[in-house]
Amino acid sequence: MSGARLRRVFGRAARPAPRLLAASAGLGALVALGQAPLGWWWLALPAFAGVLALIARQGATGKAAWAGWAAGAGFGAAAMFWIVEPFLVDAARHGWMAPFALLLLAAGMGLFWAFAAALGLQAAGQRRGLRLLALGFGFAASDLLRGYVFTGLPWALLGHAFIGTPLMQLAALAGPVGLSLAFTLPAAALAGVFAPAAGGQNHLMRAVPVVVMAAALVGGWGWGTARRDAPAPVPARDVVLRLVQPNASQALKWQRDYAVTFFYRQLDLTAAAAARRPDLIIWPETSVPFLLDAPGAGLEMIVEAAAGVPVALGIQRSEGARYFNSLVVLGPKGEVSALYDKFHLTPFGEYIPYGDAFARLGITAFAARLGNGFTAGPGAAVLDLGGLGRVQPLICYEAVFPQDLRAAPERPDWLMQVTNDSWFGALAGPQQHLAQAQLRAVEFGLPLARAANTGVSAMIDARGRVLATLPLNTEGFLDVSLPAALPATPYARSGDGPIFALIVALLALIAARARLPIDRTRAHA
Repeated sequence: MSGARLRRVFGRAARPAPRLLAASAGLGALVALGQAPLGWWWLALPAFAGVLALIARQGATGKAAWAGWAAGAGFGAAAMFWIVEPFLVDAARHGWMAPFALLLLAAGMGLFWAFAAALGLQAAGQRRGLRLLALGFGFAASDLLRGYVFTGLPWALLGHAFIGTPLMQLAALAGPVGLSLAFTLPAAALAGVFAPAAGGQNHLMRAVPVVVMAAALVGGWGWGTARRDAPAPVPARDVVLRLVQPNASQALKWQRDYAVTFFYRQLDLTAAAAARRPDLIIWPETSVPFLLDAPGAGLEMIVEAAAGVPVALGIQRSEGARYFNSLVVLGPKGEVSALYDKFHLTPFGEYIPYGDAFARLGITAFAARLGNGFTAGPGAAVLDLGGLGRVQPLICYEAVFPQDLRAAPERPDWLMQVTNDSWFGALAGPQQHLAQAQLRAVEFGLPLARAANTGVSAMIDARGRVLATLPLNTEGFLDVSLPAALPATPYARSGDGPIFALIVALLALIAARARLPIDRTRAHA
């Protein structure tokens, strides 16, 4: 595209009025109410329909892209406001960066919605009757893109509004982007009721897509309810897990006196008596104040408290000048029977892109206690724990990437997430992280055990139901039975490839129809 063309599409003349940008941003913020912890999908859906209607009314692609960007920025700011929390842990040093982080993240998320708006209008061309349908596919495509670009950020996708409802079960078939399509297409149909009528189209015909989409949602709801409540086809393993939650405040976690206090707290929770002795004890991410390669008496103390029960714990380790965010499994005699290094690191949290340049400005990775950042491990892994089954470990942020679960060398029997969500504050962040863990369980048909430093620790079954939890900012432990796994789901076998191909094919069909001669399509445009 030439420079002149770019200026015409995205330049000053293409910018919509401030009133439209404000309306778009406000509607985008309302769409964010569908995300956890509120989950108000019934409000988010019509709000998103309003976003689509505003975009579809724009006569130029550039104006539509600006409206999409404003809506996406409003959505990002409202859904991800908790992103300021890591900067407030040491507010004196990093607090000044908090507003910039939120503004930059919201603006970046807005770019994906701008892309969706431009893609939809470019595909539909001048056929206003096709614009809303194209936008529905375009926004699902932007969710897919956001999960991969620049290492990916598939957090707060549109389809996440359905997490916790029976419609969440659709993710077993088509993954998170399929769930986004289940959100965007009904919204597009609803937006059509309020959009200007296309030539030859009466009000009754404009209501037909709404009726069809409503019937599809009702059918999906019924199917999802039946799938969610169906008995497991195989019995569960006779395994009891203890999930330890020490409630170690991030602001105090690495202070010497408090670090010792939190460590002893976990020892006490590990040694606590129960009606049945657990088969495995799980501590959260970075749960100990020492390195694996310099533990002192720390590992011996853990083994003594566990009294012969293996313990999986998050721990840091070093190899020369490199540091790793790791998970180890300690055997009954203190031997390291399994080791996993986190491989999908959090940008700006565990490593800094162009870290040397940022370090000169005093900006280093927040989660890295030693050094300026962590080194990525070799990749996804499955740990064979003998009678406990094969488990795929996920450290914190890794649980938001379904493609990382599919990267495992074999299918595990269950998933284990250790995390330190105290970085995310006590409002929406930890709840959204938990919701995504539920979605991973549905997508792969696997139970997921979750040990979180400050919460929410949980046992999630293979259909995404939360069977037991420890609330935020409480200390304690959960002794929970490991639920049964389901057979591999269609999404576990195929990933995002089929839904990507479907979106591309249907957008291509829309584009082809939009470019038919006017006299052949006027009656149906």
